[in-house]
Amino acid sequence: MKSLEELAALREQMKNRVILREGSGSIRVVVGMATCGIAAGARPVLGTFVEEVAKENLTDRVTVSQTGCIGICQYEPVLAVCDAHKASVPYVNMPPEKAKRVVAEHLRDGKVVEEYTIGKAE
Repeated sequence: MKSLEELAALREQMKNRVILREGSGSIRVVVGMATCGIAAGARPVLGTFVEEVAKENLTDRVTVSQTGCIGICQYEPVLAVCDAHKASVPYVNMPPEKAKRVVAEHLRDGKVVEEYTIGKAE
């Protein structure tokens, strides 16, 4: 840190990340981060969701958080999109590249990416 301005900018950036993880949006993205999920690559998926939600300016209505074991380890990385007004949508086998599409199509545009859901994924 070289100045108070840099410190203030860093504080604002981190504040936005905390809001993403604790926020009050009507949509929650919950990423399974138990040992099985982390081993399968859930950490970069969580990071991608945080970054993409911020990039798409969805922080006012989308919260990104983590949870423990979801119970379907063979499909890791696993996450759920939980909307207060609709049924929860579980996504499976989710690398960061697919996470970007889920943010763009499901979270931004409201269209479930069916082929990434548990009923459609191989």
